Amino acid sequence: MIEAELKARVHAPETVLRLLDERAAGRAEVYQDTYYDTTAGTLDTEDRELRVRTVHGPDGTRSILTYKEPRIDEASGSKPEYETRVTDPDAVHAMLRGLGYVPALTFEKRCRNYEFEAHGLAMLATLVRVPELDGTFLEIETQVKEQGDLRDALDAVRAVLAELGIAEDDLTTDTYTGAIRAQRSA
Repeated sequence: MIEAELKARVHAPETVLRLLDERAAGRAEVYQDTYYDTTAGTLDTEDRELRVRTVHGPDGTRSILTYKEPRIDEASGSKPEYETRVTDPDAVHAMLRGLGYVPALTFEKRCRNYEFEAHGLAMLATLVRVPELDGTFLEIETQVKEQGDLRDALDAVRAVLAELGIAEDDLTTDTYTGAIRAQRSA
Protein backbone atom coordinates (compact mmCIF):
# COMPACT_ATOMS: atom_id res chain seq x y z
CA MET A 1 0.00 0.00 0.00
CA ILE A 2 1.02 3.58 -0.57
CA GLU A 3 0.42 6.07 2.19
CA ALA A 4 -0.92 9.23 0.54
CA GLU A 5 -0.26 11.72 3.31
CA LEU A 6 0.17 15.43 3.79
CA LYS A 7 1.37 17.13 6.97
CA ALA A 8 0.83 20.74 7.96
CA ARG A 9 1.67 23.10 10.76
CA VAL A 10 -1.51 24.16 12.53
CA HIS A 11 -1.83 27.81 13.54
CA ALA A 12 -5.32 27.52 15.07
CA PRO A 13 -5.39 24.10 16.78
CA GLU A 14 -8.63 24.79 18.68
CA THR A 15 -10.47 25.56 15.44
CA VAL A 16 -9.11 22.47 13.68
CA LEU A 17 -9.98 20.34 16.72
CA ARG A 18 -13.56 21.65 16.68
CA LEU A 19 -13.92 21.00 12.94
CA LEU A 20 -12.54 17.47 13.29
CA ASP A 21 -14.86 16.79 16.25
CA GLU A 22 -17.77 17.76 13.98
CA ARG A 23 -16.65 15.11 11.43
CA ALA A 24 -15.98 12.13 13.68
CA ALA A 25 -15.33 10.96 17.20
CA GLY A 26 -11.67 11.43 18.05
CA ARG A 27 -9.51 9.22 20.23
CA ALA A 28 -6.50 10.38 22.20
CA GLU A 29 -3.46 8.14 21.86
CA VAL A 30 0.20 8.34 22.80
CA TYR A 31 2.70 6.83 20.38
CA GLN A 32 6.07 5.54 21.57
CA ASP A 33 8.16 5.30 18.40
CA THR A 34 11.51 3.57 18.03
CA TYR A 35 13.20 3.96 14.66
CA TYR A 36 15.86 1.41 13.73
CA ASP A 37 18.74 1.70 11.32
CA THR A 38 22.06 0.09 10.53
CA THR A 39 25.09 1.34 12.43
CA ALA A 40 26.09 3.14 9.22
CA GLY A 41 22.68 4.86 8.94
CA THR A 42 21.88 3.16 5.64
CA LEU A 43 18.09 3.24 5.99
CA ASP A 44 18.05 6.98 6.73
CA THR A 45 20.47 7.69 3.87
CA GLU A 46 18.24 5.73 1.49
CA ASP A 47 15.04 7.46 2.76
CA ARG A 48 13.70 4.20 4.19
CA GLU A 49 12.22 3.69 7.66
CA LEU A 50 11.95 0.75 10.04
CA ARG A 51 9.87 1.50 13.10
CA VAL A 52 8.28 -0.18 16.09
CA ARG A 53 5.36 1.88 17.39
CA THR A 54 3.57 1.16 20.64
CA VAL A 55 0.23 2.96 20.88
CA HIS A 56 -1.36 3.62 24.26
CA GLY A 57 -5.02 4.53 23.95
CA PRO A 58 -8.46 4.24 25.50
CA ASP A 59 -8.89 0.69 24.14
CA GLY A 60 -5.56 -0.58 25.50
CA THR A 61 -2.07 -0.89 24.09
CA ARG A 62 -1.04 -2.23 20.70
CA SER A 63 2.25 -2.38 18.81
CA ILE A 64 2.94 -2.13 15.09
CA LEU A 65 6.02 -2.91 13.02
CA THR A 66 6.33 -0.61 10.01
CA TYR A 67 8.67 -0.54 7.03
CA LYS A 68 8.54 2.40 4.62
CA GLU A 69 10.24 2.49 1.23
CA PRO A 70 11.74 5.70 -0.21
CA ARG A 71 9.43 8.55 -1.21
CA ILE A 72 7.68 8.17 -4.51
CA ASP A 73 6.34 11.74 -4.44
CA GLU A 74 8.76 14.43 -3.30
CA ALA A 75 6.10 17.14 -2.95
CA SER A 76 4.13 15.15 -0.35
CA GLY A 77 6.71 12.72 0.98
CA SER A 78 4.31 9.83 0.29
CA LYS A 79 5.87 6.38 0.54
CA PRO A 80 4.94 2.73 0.04
CA GLU A 81 4.31 1.38 3.54
CA TYR A 82 4.03 -2.09 5.04
CA GLU A 83 2.65 -2.60 8.54
CA THR A 84 1.83 -5.52 10.74
CA ARG A 85 0.55 -5.72 14.26
CA VAL A 86 2.86 -7.41 16.74
CA THR A 87 1.76 -9.16 19.89
CA ASP A 88 5.17 -9.15 21.56
CA PRO A 89 7.03 -5.87 20.93
CA ASP A 90 9.92 -6.91 23.19
CA ALA A 91 10.53 -9.90 20.92
CA VAL A 92 10.42 -7.69 17.81
CA HIS A 93 12.92 -5.25 19.35
CA ALA A 94 15.18 -8.22 20.18
CA MET A 95 14.86 -9.63 16.65
CA LEU A 96 15.73 -6.32 15.02
CA ARG A 97 18.77 -5.90 17.26
CA GLY A 98 19.73 -9.52 16.57
CA LEU A 99 19.59 -8.79 12.83
CA GLY A 100 22.07 -5.96 13.33
CA TYR A 101 19.72 -2.99 13.48
CA VAL A 102 20.19 -0.46 16.26
CA PRO A 103 17.69 1.94 17.82
CA ALA A 104 18.47 5.18 15.99
CA LEU A 105 15.80 7.42 17.50
CA THR A 106 13.07 7.06 20.11
CA PHE A 107 10.42 9.68 20.85
CA GLU A 108 6.80 10.25 21.85
CA LYS A 109 3.91 11.68 19.85
CA ARG A 110 0.67 12.78 21.52
CA CYS A 111 -2.11 12.31 19.01
CA ARG A 112 -5.82 12.75 18.56
CA ASN A 113 -6.99 10.51 15.70
CA TYR A 114 -10.11 10.83 13.59
CA GLU A 115 -11.30 8.26 11.05
CA PHE A 116 -13.89 9.35 8.49
CA GLU A 117 -14.78 9.13 4.83
CA ALA A 118 -14.27 12.13 2.56
CA HIS A 119 -14.27 12.51 -1.21
CA GLY A 120 -14.95 8.78 -1.54
CA LEU A 121 -11.90 7.71 0.48
CA ALA A 122 -11.29 6.45 4.01
CA MET A 123 -9.25 9.12 5.76
CA LEU A 124 -7.25 9.28 8.96
CA ALA A 125 -6.65 12.73 10.39
CA THR A 126 -4.18 13.01 13.25
CA LEU A 127 -3.66 16.14 15.30
CA VAL A 128 -0.11 15.79 16.68
CA ARG A 129 1.99 17.31 19.44
CA VAL A 130 5.55 16.16 19.94
CA PRO A 131 6.73 17.28 23.39
CA GLU A 132 10.23 18.06 22.07
CA LEU A 133 8.97 20.27 19.24
CA ASP A 134 7.13 23.56 19.17
CA GLY A 135 3.70 23.67 17.61
CA THR A 136 0.86 21.43 16.58
CA PHE A 137 0.77 19.43 13.38
CA LEU A 138 -2.00 17.85 11.35
CA GLU A 139 -1.46 14.73 9.28
CA ILE A 140 -4.14 13.54 6.91
CA GLU A 141 -3.69 10.29 5.08
CA THR A 142 -5.41 7.71 2.98
CA GLN A 143 -4.15 4.51 1.37
CA VAL A 144 -3.91 3.66 -2.32
CA LYS A 145 -2.81 0.43 -3.99
CA GLU A 146 -1.25 1.85 -7.15
CA GLN A 147 1.11 4.76 -7.70
CA GLY A 148 -1.22 5.94 -10.49
CA ASP A 149 -3.94 6.59 -7.87
CA LEU A 150 -1.66 8.74 -5.70
CA ARG A 151 -2.34 12.11 -7.35
CA ASP A 152 -6.14 11.82 -6.97
CA ALA A 153 -5.76 10.66 -3.36
CA LEU A 154 -3.49 13.59 -2.54
CA ASP A 155 -5.99 15.96 -4.16
CA ALA A 156 -8.68 14.54 -1.85
CA VAL A 157 -6.39 14.99 1.16
CA ARG A 158 -5.69 18.59 0.09
CA ALA A 159 -9.44 19.21 -0.13
CA VAL A 160 -9.95 17.97 3.44
CA LEU A 161 -7.09 20.16 4.65
CA ALA A 162 -8.71 23.17 2.96
CA GLU A 163 -12.05 22.30 4.60
CA LEU A 164 -10.23 22.41 7.95
CA GLY A 165 -8.77 25.85 7.21
CA ILE A 166 -5.26 24.64 6.42
CA ALA A 167 -3.58 26.66 3.66
CA GLU A 168 -1.23 25.20 1.07
CA ASP A 169 1.68 27.20 2.52
CA ASP A 170 1.14 25.49 5.90
CA LEU A 171 2.15 22.13 4.36
CA THR A 172 5.52 20.69 5.27
CA THR A 173 7.57 17.69 4.24
CA ASP A 174 9.79 18.08 7.30
CA THR A 175 9.89 14.86 9.28
CA TYR A 176 9.54 14.49 13.03
CA THR A 177 12.70 12.40 13.03
CA GLY A 178 14.68 15.17 11.31
CA ALA A 179 13.29 17.88 13.57
CA ILE A 180 13.98 15.88 16.72
CA ARG A 181 17.53 15.06 15.62
CA ALA A 182 18.14 18.77 14.97
CA GLN A 183 16.60 19.71 18.34
CA ARG A 184 18.70 17.16 20.22
CA SER A 185 21.93 18.21 18.54
CA ALA A 186 21.36 21.94 19.18
